[in-house]
Formats: sequence, structure tokens, C-alpha cells
Amino acid sequence: MGRTVQITFDAADPAAVADFWAAALGYEVQAPPPGFDSWPEALTAFGVPPELHNSRSAVVDPEGTGPRLFIQQVPEAKAGKNRLHLDIRVAPGLTGDERMSALEAESDRLTALGATRLYRVEPDGRMEHGFITMADPEGNEFCLD
Repeated sequence: MGRTVQITFDAADPAAVADFWAAALGYEVQAPPPGFDSWPEALTAFGVPPELHNSRSAVVDPEGTGPRLFIQQVPEAKAGKNRLHLDIRVAPGLTGDERMSALEAESDRLTALGATRLYRVEPDGRMEHGFITMADPEGNEFCLD
């Protein structure tokens, strides 16, 4: 039996982090269960108190091929560098200036959505093809590759 992967993020504001990653990846916030028009309606019906309605969220690939991202609320702030990060592959097959221009365009788009640009690594003509490291609105690092 095949296995699937879900990627889980800790967050202070799961809805905001979910909205960012949905826009960044072309994903969608996961729809509420059948029979409900919204998550607040479903959560209320399930007896979840209103103060916990933003305790988790999820985004899914509308094509059903990419991993589900689950965002859960935690009380503590991010304390250090990620030990695991996502690479968003926005320039596969591109090299040199063409590659870096594509990465810059995506960096600008994601910055407008609330990401922070951290640094850029230039192609070196040997092993390094160049990338841009960024952080989502809550500081989780990711790379544009």
C-alpha cells in the first residue's frame, strides 16, 4: 500500500498561515465536510467552542497530487532555524540570469503576500544553481529553487 505525506506547520494564526501557503502554492484551503457551507458552521455543529475555531487549518492541492499542509496552533513562538524546509520549485530547467529572474519574480509575488526575503545565493557555475531563501508570515523558512 502506498503512503502519502502530510506536512505540518506550527503557527500562532493557522488561518493566516493557511491563506499564505494556499496562495504561494496554488493550493486551496480544505473545504468543510459535506453538508456544511463553512468551517465555522461545521465546527459549531461539532461542539467546538468559538475560541478554538482558528486552532487548525489545512490546505490541499486542487489537483490532488501535492501533499496536504496541516497548520496547527501552538502557544510558543518559533524559536530557531527550521531543521526541515520546503523548496518551491519555480524555475526547473532554467539556468543563470533566466533562472534568477524567475526566482526574483516569485520572491516579489510572495513578499506581497506577507513573506520576508532573507537572502539570495548566486549560481557559481559548478554545483550551485542559485536560490532565494525566504520566510512565511510566521518566520518558517523556505527556498525558491
